[in-house]
Amino acid sequence: MLRRRVKRRDVLLLMAGVAMSTTRSHAQKPSMPIIGYLCPESPELFASRLQAFHQGLGEAGFVEGRNVKIEFQWADGQYSRLPALAADLVARNVDVLVAPGGAPVALAAKAASATKPIVFEMGGDPVQLHVVDSLSRPGGNITGVSSLSVDVSPKRLEFMRDLVPTATKLMVVVNPTSPTAQSQLQKLHAAAATLGVRLEVLGASKEDEFESVFAAATSDGAGGLVFTSDPYFAFRSSRLAALAMKYRVPAITQTRDFPIAGGLMSYGGDFMQSHRRAGIYAGRILSGEKPSDLPVQLVTKVELVINLKAAKLLGHPFSSAFVAGADEVLE
Repeated sequence: MLRRRVKRRDVLLLMAGVAMSTTRSHAQKPSMPIIGYLCPESPELFASRLQAFHQGLGEAGFVEGRNVKIEFQWADGQYSRLPALAADLVARNVDVLVAPGGAPVALAAKAASATKPIVFEMGGDPVQLHVVDSLSRPGGNITGVSSLSVDVSPKRLEFMRDLVPTATKLMVVVNPTSPTAQSQLQKLHAAAATLGVRLEVLGASKEDEFESVFAAATSDGAGGLVFTSDPYFAFRSSRLAALAMKYRVPAITQTRDFPIAGGLMSYGGDFMQSHRRAGIYAGRILSGEKPSDLPVQLVTKVELVINLKAAKLLGHPFSSAFVAGADEVLE
């Protein structure tokens, strides 16, 4: 009898232990997958991009609050915070880390984890920046979307030269902290030599440096300002547009946000499509696909957006041919 009671007690204890273990595992397991969203800016500045990401995520079958949770980290324009914010999201054990908004975000995410699935969105060349091994076979734990908008900076120079054909000097504004700064400048200098125009390069990596750039363009008699592709510039389009009109300087940037805010013109990739596709990739990874099996997608569409009212105020009206070649004309 004693032996039977001992056996029964052992079985009961074992059953209790299994029940406790099962309860504990259910308590620890999240009710839905979690996306970690690493953003270089503030929610206000990133609203349109985030909307496009949600659209793509929905196309992949995921809706925030219904069957996926998103945890955000916002750098608020302080890009030096990105590595720590990326590490924090990795520590929260998110299922996939999304790194949109440029090369600095992608590089911070990649440095934070060699195993956590990562989806980036950028305008630079992810192979040249050593983010992936190749576009078709990214390898490792990271893939994403690129508009390759840094490659069209010389075309912005050409558009400015077409608008101001008598200009002998144009100014280029570059963010010296950008990982793509030097490659863009090399291409711009080559384009300037072909166009027969002299370039003066000005650096700006902080918002309080913007005004001195426009003031210099006015005082030095530059025909116009050409901004390199850089997320820090793109997300401050309203400020740049206001300064361009204040100093009456023709300027071109990479994003349509600039002419929409009252600036002259923009030429660059379609950011709505690149962020939407990042959302689709995040959803596909949550559904079980591996980043290494998903080739880097290229958003090849680039768009020229012009603002006729700004051109009139600046005294540089667009020719009929220029207007005909624009993808969008703002009245």
